[in-house]
Amino acid sequence: MSTDTVVTQRETVAAISTAAGEGAIALVRISGSDAVNVGDRVFRGRSKPSEFQSHVQHFGHIVDADRMIDEVVISVHRAPHSYTAEDLIEISCHGGVLVTAKVLEACLSAGARPARAGEFTERAFLNGRMDLTQAEAVIDVIRAGTDLALRSATEQLQGRLGQAITAIRDDFVQLLAHVEAAIDFPEEDIAPDAGERLRSRLDAARQSIADLLATAEHGHILREGVRVVIYGPTNAGKSSLLNRLLGYERAIVSAIAGTTRDTIEEVINMRGVALRLLDTAGIRNSDHELERAGIARTERSLESADLVLHVVDRSEPAAVDVVQRPFEAPEILLLNKSDLLEYPDWANSTGLRISCVTDDGLAGLEEAILAAIGGAHLSPENSVAISARHRDCLCRALQSADRAAETFANNYSAEYAAIDLQAALAAVTEVIGSAGDDAILDSLFAQFCIGK
Repeated sequence: MSTDTVVTQRETVAAISTAAGEGAIALVRISGSDAVNVGDRVFRGRSKPSEFQSHVQHFGHIVDADRMIDEVVISVHRAPHSYTAEDLIEISCHGGVLVTAKVLEACLSAGARPARAGEFTERAFLNGRMDLTQAEAVIDVIRAGTDLALRSATEQLQGRLGQAITAIRDDFVQLLAHVEAAIDFPEEDIAPDAGERLRSRLDAARQSIADLLATAEHGHILREGVRVVIYGPTNAGKSSLLNRLLGYERAIVSAIAGTTRDTIEEVINMRGVALRLLDTAGIRNSDHELERAGIARTERSLESADLVLHVVDRSEPAAVDVVQRPFEAPEILLLNKSDLLEYPDWANSTGLRISCVTDDGLAGLEEAILAAIGGAHLSPENSVAISARHRDCLCRALQSADRAAETFANNYSAEYAAIDLQAALAAVTEVIGSAGDDAILDSLFAQFCIGK
């Protein structure tokens, strides 16, 4: 949607935009065509909000039926120069739970309705202030847990990904225009951009899509973190490794086998990459019901792992009663307890030797983890990465573009190429969104908190 789209007139909504709980200050937002009138009804100060200059704060009181609720600072952000591209009022009040609720209640009594989850950002999108990739980036900024994740989200919020998608979409628009012209006006003998040039343009668009698809794994790492499962037999030192990586004693460590009977999950920041560490129950044959339940959880954790840290005790013989299993995720074999004598079984093993007592080898483990997940290649200079939704759309676009390329290569009818180019264009457009994508919009904005 164009940024000069006329702002759509909708119901006026209000919500608390700060997190629940007590704080120094809370923020209540009002947005919509009647926002300023709602402000006039609830605010008492030297002048009315309808008389304010845009983006200037004023001190006064919020009232409900002439009863003062709180001292506040209020500002008016006039359309289209606001977050929603509508008239928007922001009220900064004291951050108590009750007083904030009373301020919101006064706004609702004055004519606003409660905002749905994500409705302020949804209005910003529908009013053309941002595309769908930028709206998604708002969530990513809020949820970012590392510097790289935040950098990626802010790049997307500034429109970097949207610009790349728009350029690809424009390529498909021009390609489709040439092909349809050749179909609609055969008497004019319009060649589709001289054949070879048309194929070259299509190939460039396909390469651009492929380049974005190559960032999907990095996008998963930046947004979701890496699910790292610490796995191995009992008493191998899995919980000790978790504690070392965290830097504090999170898990109970004991010489008694089978101490860990449930999964323990914690998150660390390793050079800008969020690692979701899961300490799991040790694998062994057991008749104990609780221990078997813990081992079953270990098996389930392994199914969704992005990386497996397979920990064994190098000072003991290799286990023969545990069936070795291949992992779908990358695996790093760790020969723990390198501070003790190594049992001959491990003499020829290429696993990484570490000690959770002396920290020997842990620096090398960090390098191995980053290499295994590709995190070593993540950098602020290359931080824009697509999400799972973007990947689905672009995969469909590339498949359609590939079919169109095959049509050109085999000199099939131009009508076939037009159908595939239209499908590619629709799939690419879906990334940046359109006001008619109701199912996509409902799913996306439902992830937001109320007030954003």
